[in-house]
Amino acid sequence: MADGDWWFDLKTKQAVQDDKAGKAADRLGPYPTREDAERALETVQQRNDAADSWDDD
Repeated sequence: MADGDWWFDLKTKQAVQDDKAGKAADRLGPYPTREDAERALETVQQRNDAADSWDDD
């Protein structure tokens, strides 16, 4: 884990840095910037939508 990584805390619904990050089960990331961490749920939704559109053939 690099210095300065950002996480999205699922309990507080906020972007946090390494020293404020909670348990691994309660966070998403790491992200390189605060802005990326703040968009974590949007990123997850986009990835889920993309995965849902994959053809299973």
